[in-house]
Amino acid sequence: MAGHSQFKNIMHRKAAQDKKRSKVFTKLLRDLVTAARQGGGDVAANPNLRAAVDKARAANMTKDVIERAIKRGTGELQGADYVERTYEGYGPGGVAVLVRTLTDNPTRTITNVRTAFAKNGGNVGTDGSVAWMFKQVGVLVYPVGKGAHEDVLEQAILAGADDVQSDEDGHRIYTLPDDFAAVRDALAQSLGDAEEADLTYVPMQRQALTDEEQLVQLEKMIDALNNDDDVQDVIINLQDDDAA
Repeated sequence: MAGHSQFKNIMHRKAAQDKKRSKVFTKLLRDLVTAARQGGGDVAANPNLRAAVDKARAANMTKDVIERAIKRGTGELQGADYVERTYEGYGPGGVAVLVRTLTDNPTRTITNVRTAFAKNGGNVGTDGSVAWMFKQVGVLVYPVGKGAHEDVLEQAILAGADDVQSDEDGHRIYTLPDDFAAVRDALAQSLGDAEEADLTYVPMQRQALTDEEQLVQLEKMIDALNNDDDVQDVIINLQDDDAA
């Protein structure tokens, strides 16, 4: 059974845990603070902040909480100063892993990341060891009910998107990072608000993994990383058999 079904299990379980964990607000707040600190507090002029605000609203974070987080980021209010760090490494079976973190204590964070890797058959690498296998993109997700692939593709192209992938789970629309905000806003007019809208990384090449024990280890490693308050996102290049 490896491949597609296990890939779906891992990614779906990760998504479900992300939404249900009580720690989700901590991660969202750190994203808001950091985005505002790096690009300013104007949502219209800061795509990263707009994406962070959209995620916070989708999680039912109140307007007041969002605004306070932005003010902490711009320095109008005092608060923790978070540093964005991305760690790279290999999981079981040579699966490449990117771990994006926001932390006020890098020593604590790297210790926890190394422990999650080491306890589950992986190892943390040096900067650049796996980053070259990924590229940054904007991703917008729409449900299947928005229309057939051809219809969504037409709207996405008109909006300036780079690619569209559709399956039984929905439509995933990809953009270049610099085009993300404009495409998101244009599609909001034609298709409505996306279920998910974010800047992230996607693998340019994938690693097959068929050993059941290693797949279980990989899932445990992802869970351990996601359960760390400092970890914002975990991206892997495990091959989905549908893409083989």
